[in-house]
Amino acid sequence: MIKNDNNQQETTPLPSREGQGGGSVLLFPGSFDPFTIGHKDIVDRALALADEVVIAIGIHPDKHGLFSVEERMEQIHRVYADEPRVSVTSYEGLTTDFARQIGATALLRSVRSMKDFEYERDMADINHQLTGIETVLLFARPQYAAISSSTVRELLHYGKDVSPFLP
Repeated sequence: MIKNDNNQQETTPLPSREGQGGGSVLLFPGSFDPFTIGHKDIVDRALALADEVVIAIGIHPDKHGLFSVEERMEQIHRVYADEPRVSVTSYEGLTTDFARQIGATALLRSVRSMKDFEYERDMADINHQLTGIETVLLFARPQYAAISSSTVRELLHYGKDVSPFLP
């Protein structure tokens, strides 16, 4: 955030990707604990909208996932081993700061329900106010709308087969 001559706050645009390969880059942040077929569907559909999708696992010091960050990254790498336009990384701190760091042109988020929509709309507004970054919302296909990482973790806890929900 910067201040102009009138001492009013202005958003700082994300840096251009010129000289870095150009093109549009969608940053898909999340915990992905685990990465589900719903996540995969969102990434696959986003590839029709952007030149590159960066899947970024957020690291939160107060949260400990079922799978380590390294395990989650490896799982996603295996899914996209033959897709050079998808990369996987991890980050700490604010998503908007990381987006700026990698030169993302927009954030990618998925919406499964009205509850998700309201949350994502509020986050998109705040992120835009902070940095000017836009958010692309893709709605989950009906067959994936009930699938969440937390549901998959709970099923795993009770020893159930979760393979139908994983790519």
